[in-house]
Amino acid sequence: MANGPTSAEGARGNLPPLSLHVPEPHFRPGDPVDYSWLDIPPAGAEPRPDEACDAAETHPLCLGLVRVLDENHQAVGAWDPGLDPETLRRMLRVMALTRAFDDRMYRGQRQGKTSFYMKCTGEEATSVASAFALADDDMVFPSYRQQGILIARGYPIVEMINQIYSNRADKLKGRQLPIMYSSAEHNFFTISGNLATQYPQAAGWAMASAIKGDTRIAASWVGEGSSSEGDFHAALTFAAVYNAPVIYNVVNNQWAISSFSGFAGAERTTFAARAVGYGVAGLRVDGNDPLAVYAAVRWAANRARSGGGPTLIEHFTYRAEGHSTSDDPSQYRSAHEREEWPLGDPIMRLKRHLIALGEWSVEQHQAMDAELIEQVKAATKEAEKNGVLGHGLHHPFHTMFEDVFEELPWHLTEQSEQAMRERRIKWPEWKES
Repeated sequence: MANGPTSAEGARGNLPPLSLHVPEPHFRPGDPVDYSWLDIPPAGAEPRPDEACDAAETHPLCLGLVRVLDENHQAVGAWDPGLDPETLRRMLRVMALTRAFDDRMYRGQRQGKTSFYMKCTGEEATSVASAFALADDDMVFPSYRQQGILIARGYPIVEMINQIYSNRADKLKGRQLPIMYSSAEHNFFTISGNLATQYPQAAGWAMASAIKGDTRIAASWVGEGSSSEGDFHAALTFAAVYNAPVIYNVVNNQWAISSFSGFAGAERTTFAARAVGYGVAGLRVDGNDPLAVYAAVRWAANRARSGGGPTLIEHFTYRAEGHSTSDDPSQYRSAHEREEWPLGDPIMRLKRHLIALGEWSVEQHQAMDAELIEQVKAATKEAEKNGVLGHGLHHPFHTMFEDVFEELPWHLTEQSEQAMRERRIKWPEWKES
């Protein structure tokens, strides 16, 4: 057997050497920003297929962009959901409350009251409008930037702050990282720091709902960076094979922690186009257009509820702030990206739409913002009565061993007793509560 070449000068020396492609973002810090390379169709241009259509009929929509609000702030086209002004005002209020909440919690982290926070500024429509489109008893499997769903479903923000501060009123007993909420009563599955695990969980829950003959569906969210995880593809396989009643949302906000969407595959095609390979329905939506998000999620929900199976939705949006309070986006992207983003701000777009309808005003909006700031401020003060992160032991010491097993096994009982003894020796004045 002949040996292969040991260098580029071997039997294939006449071929050009291979080179590795490394994705590079369009703009780096200090660069001017020009989004003219983006193909943004006019609002109302995309057709709306019947919810019972064959999945293949939606595949051209995976390469377009479903948009409803036009440049004159009017709702146009087949995807206009025709929402009444009162519903639009409620949606606007929840998005504005979510932003006010984010701003207050960001300041709390900078003041040392919590270790960590993640804002969803610019992405509020992807969670809030989605929540409005779903039924309240549909099960949601969120990622860490869907706080708007909890707020839309009426979860008390003081309870959210208790969890962020890991204080004695934290219903999760300080066992979860800040912002990783959980609420069975609000059909909000526990957020996980291991990204994309919620996708297979949503598939399993949806399959179980179908097996039981229930009427509830599941919905899950990941960022575009997490869509490169194996769990994403495992979930889509199960959902496609078993026609699971589930909606998979990919929030493409252009950036993972410090790597742009190209590292997750955005240079090749859209994230919605992955639906084509799995043979499921897919939509690509203007994620900064609350009406388009609502319409797409409602379409997918109706489809799932009537036996049409899964839908993959890409929400094309922009992460206006850093990835988290631990991140400085000025180190890896141009500061001009946010101000030049061509799809605008979801709160401003809905505000202008309501004003154009004669159902809102600048003065009403200013009054609402002031009211919401005070509401969040009051909730924060109430939560701080229960303590903030790092200022004392907030939960009884023994609780760290509880809530995993129905009955505490012998080895954990021994560890608990040993830990209590050592704590009493080190702090004789300590009393277990």
